[in-house]
Amino acid sequence: MQNVLERKNIKNIDFNCDLAQSFGIYKNSSESGLLDYVSSVNIACGFHAGDPSAIKEALLTAKEKNVVIGAHIGYDDIQGFGYRQVDLDSDELEALVMYQVGALMTFAKAYSMEIEHVRPHGAMYRKASEDFETSKTIAKAIKKCSQWLVYYGATGENLAKVAEEENIQVAHEVHLEKIYDEAGNIDFSARDLENTEISIQRLKNLLQNSQVSNNVGGKTVVQADTIHFSNKLSNAKDLIVQAKEIISPLPYNYKYALNSGWVE
Repeated sequence: MQNVLERKNIKNIDFNCDLAQSFGIYKNSSESGLLDYVSSVNIACGFHAGDPSAIKEALLTAKEKNVVIGAHIGYDDIQGFGYRQVDLDSDELEALVMYQVGALMTFAKAYSMEIEHVRPHGAMYRKASEDFETSKTIAKAIKKCSQWLVYYGATGENLAKVAEEENIQVAHEVHLEKIYDEAGNIDFSARDLENTEISIQRLKNLLQNSQVSNNVGGKTVVQADTIHFSNKLSNAKDLIVQAKEIISPLPYNYKYALNSGWVE
């Protein structure tokens, strides 16, 4: 799939970050620092993180900032923060996804808000990027909640194939700090890059040529609809501030409405 993609100039792209990555006494004080620079947010649904108070606060903050909201789904693993792999059959995984998405949809409606996308977290994100059947099950569950929801996932052949087979909108996500292999997939064994200058150069190359640097010294063409900014990085704030100086992000759905001529 990746080798048939053509280099192109990217004029519009979404920036996303995570919210409600807290639980009880465990608070994430750094996540709000990225809010003024993103166009969409992923709100934890209470499984890998996020308690009712944190979710409510995240929803109201997102509403105030006028950013698009989505469900940040994960395995039921608060202690491991969703980074430990959990073995589930397809029925169990589908139920897990639907429960979380449905909960956030209802919570959002109480404040006259609608969620527009779903993004897996941690181990679920990795499994979906590496295993087609896992990604397909997630897509099916998302569609059962609403056919209008966009599935945010790691850019690559798996996500493209799921989009085609399940007839679901997908947003191919790129990370400026991640290391990619020659096929355009994330090398999860590699350490994240925390160098703002290099990451900004990667952003420029992505926008100019739709390419990411790979781990064999070359560049690979990828699909890119959104960029994830992680507040876990030591340079997170500096990186996103400089990124927004290069391009102003647009939410996924608005970008495609703009390109279609529905809005001016």
